[in-house]
Amino acid sequence: QADLVESGGGSFQAGESARLSCVFHGYSVCNYDWNWYRQSPAKQREFIGSIATNGRTTYADSVKGRFSVSKDNMKDTGYLQMNRLNADDTALYYCHRAEIAGSCLNGMAEADYWGQGIQVTVSP
Repeated sequence: QADLVESGGGSFQAGESARLSCVFHGYSVCNYDWNWYRQSPAKQREFIGSIATNGRTTYADSVKGRFSVSKDNMKDTGYLQMNRLNADDTALYYCHRAEIAGSCLNGMAEADYWGQGIQVTVSP
């Protein structure tokens, strides 16, 4: 059973930096995108950023210029670097590994994997 395991969350002071990691444990023959989301009690799940198979990145306006997504294909790991944290960044963060339809070898079907969610709390 394949899964994603997140790490790097915790409590931080405003202005600090943090890096979340998301490791894929499994076997895949598909191309995929890494996506990051977050959810706080007062808001719906919010898209933060993504990195595509070709390395192209996309960010939400709320984090552009402060957060960056990256990946290490050899380690099958996605990363979310968060700089200049503020209290509004307090949320449960989720990574998402989205395999791309039609990209899988040997006729395999694509799959979606979600991390378990990890809490990031930022104090003013």
